[in-house]
Amino acid sequence: MYSDKVRAALEKTGISPGDRVLVEKGKEKFEGVLMPKPESAGDPETLVVKLDSGYNAGVRFDAAVKISKKEGGAKLQSFPSLSLKQDASLPELSLIATGGTIASRVDYNTGGVKWLMEPGNLFALAPELAGIARFRMQKPFLVGSENMCAKHWMQIAEAAAKELNSGVRGVVVTHGTDTLHFSSAALSFMLKDIPAPVAFTYAQRSSDRGSSDSPMNLVCVAQFAAKADAAEVVLVGHAESSDSYCFAIRGTKARKMHSSRRDAFRPINDTALAKIWPDGKIEMAGGARKRSKSKAVADAVFEEKTALVKFHPCASPELIDFFVDKKYRGIVIEATGLGHVATDESEHNWLPTIKRAIEEGVVVCFAPQTIYGRVDPFVYAEARKAHELGVVYCQDMLPETAFVKLGWLLGHKGMGAKEVGKRMLENVAGELNPRLTENQFMA
Repeated sequence: MYSDKVRAALEKTGISPGDRVLVEKGKEKFEGVLMPKPESAGDPETLVVKLDSGYNAGVRFDAAVKISKKEGGAKLQSFPSLSLKQDASLPELSLIATGGTIASRVDYNTGGVKWLMEPGNLFALAPELAGIARFRMQKPFLVGSENMCAKHWMQIAEAAAKELNSGVRGVVVTHGTDTLHFSSAALSFMLKDIPAPVAFTYAQRSSDRGSSDSPMNLVCVAQFAAKADAAEVVLVGHAESSDSYCFAIRGTKARKMHSSRRDAFRPINDTALAKIWPDGKIEMAGGARKRSKSKAVADAVFEEKTALVKFHPCASPELIDFFVDKKYRGIVIEATGLGHVATDESEHNWLPTIKRAIEEGVVVCFAPQTIYGRVDPFVYAEARKAHELGVVYCQDMLPETAFVKLGWLLGHKGMGAKEVGKRMLENVAGELNPRLTENQFMA
C-alpha cells in the first residue's frame, strides 16, 4: 500500500492505479500504467509503473517527481480471461495444470499469486490456441516445482492415462521449470503404451512480462500435441533465446541447463525429437514412437527411500552410511569423470561404505557428474573396483533420470536388488543411448 503522502498526491491529480501516467524525475521519464502497491510489499514511497515493454519501473516519490495522467489505462486483472468459442471440428487436447510460472500471475492488489484456472485464461495468453485445438482442463494440484514430489508425479501419470484413454488427441502438462526434468522422466517411466503425446511445457518468464515465453511455448506445445505423429512423453519449449521455434525433447533426455534463459532446456546425449514452429510447421527428427490405438497404462509407483548424492573432493563416505542407516533402498551417486569416487587408503575412501551398502541390499548406481558423456568402469583400474563390488554404471543416463528410474523400479513390490540393478541397464523410455555422436553435445 502506498504511503499517505503518495496517496494524497495521487488523489490531488485524480490518478489511481490502473491509469496511464507519465512520471518525470529530473531527466528521466517513465510512461505506463500505475500499479497498486500490495500491502507489506516494498517501499510505500516508491511509485510502480508498468512500462509498455511489460517490465516495471520503480520511482521513489519526492518533491522532484512530477506525475500526470495520460490517455488510456488498464483493467488490473490478476489473470485475464478471453472468451473464445471452441471449434468443435478441431482436435481435443487435455491440459493438466500443475502450477509454475506458466500457470500463475501476480495479483497486483495483494502481491500473491493467482493460478490459471480455465481455458479462457489460456486464450488470453495466446489467442492463437483457439485455432489449433479444443481444450479441457483439470488441476489435480497447483504447486511450485520445487515442491513437486513423487506423489505428484503419480497423480499426473494417472490423470494423463485416464485422459488419453478417453480419446483426446494429446495431453499438455504445464509445470514449473526447476524440477521439470525430474517430472518428465518420471512420467516417461510411469506411463506405458501411450497412444498419443504427453507434452510438458513451461515458462521462464511470467506472462505479464514483455519477454514472456508463455505464449509461444503454449502455441508450440499445442501444435505438437494436436498434430505430431508421436506417442512419447516430451518437453516442449524455446529452442533459441529468440521467438523462432521450439524443441520437443524426450522426457528422459531433457535437463534445465540455465537458470533464466528462455531456451534453458536442452537435450542431453541426444538430439531433439522435433522442431515446432508457432505456425504449425513440425519437423520430426526421427526416432519417436508413433501414434497408435493402444490403451495407456499408469504404472505409477515410487520408492521414496531413494537418494541422489553428488561426490566431491574430500567428501566423507559417512554420506553413504547415513542413507544405509536410514534404511534407504537405492542410491544414485553422481561420480566424477568416467565414474569415479575416492578409493585411496584414507578416511575418504568410499569403497568400504559402498560395499557395506550393497551387502545390506541397497542398489548403488553411478551416473555421470559431467552430464554429457557416459560412465564406464573398464577404462581405469580404480573404477573396476567399484564395479566388482556391484555398483551399477548407468552409462549415459542423466543423474536425475537415473534417480527417478531407480525409485520407480524399487517401487515395484517383490523386485529384488539384483533384478533392479539389471533393469537399470534396460532401455525403457529412451534413457540410454548406446552410441553418442558429435551433434548430441551442446545441442
